[in-house]
Amino acid sequence: MELLDAMNWRYAAKKMNGQIVPTEKVDTILESIRLSASSVGLQPYDVILISNHELKGKIHELACPQPQIVEGSHLLVFAYWTNVDAAKIDTYMQLIADTRHVSVESLTPFADSVKGGLLSKTPEDLAVWASRQAYIGLGSALIAAATEHVDATPIEGFNADALDKILDLPAKGLRSVALMALGYRDEEKDFLSKAPKVRRSRNDFFTELA
Repeated sequence: MELLDAMNWRYAAKKMNGQIVPTEKVDTILESIRLSASSVGLQPYDVILISNHELKGKIHELACPQPQIVEGSHLLVFAYWTNVDAAKIDTYMQLIADTRHVSVESLTPFADSVKGGLLSKTPEDLAVWASRQAYIGLGSALIAAATEHVDATPIEGFNADALDKILDLPAKGLRSVALMALGYRDEEKDFLSKAPKVRRSRNDFFTELA
């Protein structure tokens, strides 16, 4: 689909029909998250992909009783790092060095800048920053899903403590911040499936300063 056609087509499906999303489409959506923009490129979050029906049922029962959790094909959990420290930044610098075939020593000024900017933040501010990075990835996933003609429903308002316990996220240094259900809309049961898209007009939404 053309990008704007895809964006007009997409909406947050309220009911899904249980149809399985092909692996290649899921892979494209995941890759779009991996390639997404991220502050200083650090990507301080993980994405957990869940297709197991029993596990989704447990999440639906204990953490998020929205129907898309069990009616959808896959569930993505966006979880930010709860500890952004010097070691993680050093690991990232080594990845840059390996990928771009440069010495890690040549990246010292950049590493010092990143550490100075991030490690001076309070744990609360770091959590806000990391969670915002996860939302950038979520936005990329929404767009990618639309271009693949896959419905993607972003979900907040779930019980993060319960979900984190189910997935053992604290032991992995993670905290869930957003969910995304992937699947296909149930056009008969979803009252919004044929409703016109409602968005503010261009003139109302944008301010141009020339």
